[in-house]
Amino acid sequence: MGQLDERQSVIVNKKLDDNIAILDRELGVDKSYDVIRRDINVAGKKSCLYLVDGFAKDDIMLWVMQTLSKIERDQISVDPLEKLKTKFINYIETELTDQLDKIISAVLSGSIVLLIDGLEQGIIIDAREYPSRNPEEPDIERVSRGSRDGFVETLVFNSALIRRRIRDPKLRMEILQVGRRSKTDVIISYIEDIANPDLVKNIKDKLQSINIDGLPMAEKSVEELIVPGSYWNPFPKVRYTERPDVAAVHLLEGHIILIVDTSPSVMILPTTYFHHVQHAEEYRQTPSVGVYLRWVRFFGIISSLIVLPLWYLVSVQPELLPEGLKFIGPKKTGNVPLLLQIILVEIGIDLIRMASIHTPSPLATALGLIAAFMIGDVAINIGLFVPEVILYGAIAAVGVFATPSYELSLANRYIRYFLLFSTALFGLPGFLGGLALVLIALVRVKSFGVPYLWPLIPFDWRALKSILVRSPVPIQNVRPEILHTIDKKRQKGGTIPAPARKPKLKWKKTKE
Repeated sequence: MGQLDERQSVIVNKKLDDNIAILDRELGVDKSYDVIRRDINVAGKKSCLYLVDGFAKDDIMLWVMQTLSKIERDQISVDPLEKLKTKFINYIETELTDQLDKIISAVLSGSIVLLIDGLEQGIIIDAREYPSRNPEEPDIERVSRGSRDGFVETLVFNSALIRRRIRDPKLRMEILQVGRRSKTDVIISYIEDIANPDLVKNIKDKLQSINIDGLPMAEKSVEELIVPGSYWNPFPKVRYTERPDVAAVHLLEGHIILIVDTSPSVMILPTTYFHHVQHAEEYRQTPSVGVYLRWVRFFGIISSLIVLPLWYLVSVQPELLPEGLKFIGPKKTGNVPLLLQIILVEIGIDLIRMASIHTPSPLATALGLIAAFMIGDVAINIGLFVPEVILYGAIAAVGVFATPSYELSLANRYIRYFLLFSTALFGLPGFLGGLALVLIALVRVKSFGVPYLWPLIPFDWRALKSILVRSPVPIQNVRPEILHTIDKKRQKGGTIPAPARKPKLKWKKTKE
């Protein structure tokens, strides 16, 4: 399409042969086996159909060709295109266009295009069907009780999964195309009378300003192109989810959802640090159990950050421990420096994690046995590691796996390395100073203008309470103040009043 892009004003010519010459060249009909031009006859006129094999539905194609072959010349003598569109091609989605670049984009997107000799417009028939899999429960966001469907790689299915949960006429699904060559479809979803219109416009402008050939990594490429801030900041500024129920909850709060074609993960934005530490499992149990699960999860996340650096600190400076905790710390440090042992354990855990991704499922158990016995046990026996290093490394790893957001768990691992090195260099001041620097870095982060540590900094007790304690469902209709939603029905406490009862209709008797 590089040549055609330079002359965007090219329109459909009355002479079909001229159109065929351009489209065959641009689409590579003779070079690409899957781009098909089917020459047919419609009402005595030379015509052709363009399509991509594998996208067009066979039954729809057969119906279209049978219908077109039965049309007589006198049936479309007046306003032929409009009659073809409204009377003969009675398909759900049809569109007339006189732009060749739009026709090329439609064909490559999977639609069928009909061109007829003597007519200066083409008919786009959206009869595409993308290859897809059935919605399945996401591996990363599993729950013990709840829905088992999840987003897939097909855009239409993903938007339908959200609409199934939010039947609000104000729910908007606006589609944009990103990438000069890939023309990737991106949906920006929001509830019109809740979401901040300035934020919606800001995100649209950023999407439309993307100037790149394509999006090879789909939603991750979009994130790096539209999210402001440093690329080297490890903390995620958007939240990914593969669960439609999680996406629906955030839409009702006033967030914006970005759905990128070919990806089963959707982006929730803006987000804060505390959006990444909550899980759907907490809302599938009673509120009291949900509070317990949430606090256990918080404990695991905090452990993944500070357990190893803190243990290393008291191991090299045992005088910091009170008398009752003197048992903590190794009696012998082994043949390898303690810091190097911890780093080797960290790298080993990451290697095992990466190996498990590439290991077939039937061999996953064997991989665990190799890691636990053949590597860990032997490494302790030969003096490479002390047992406590394995113990606290395992505690940190469990905390990482307990973190709901995979992106946040990787960022926490990065911060753990930083705390380890600062502690090794400066001892207790290094540990405390490292924590202070991490806190300062988090305070400086913003996600589309939203402070990353809200509602802790700036402090908002009402919002912070809803994070610390899982609230019951009847009082969850709360819009986060930091999103500046436009919902006019919000009461002082942030809850949405019940809809007013419909007035009873009074019928008046009329005189006959």
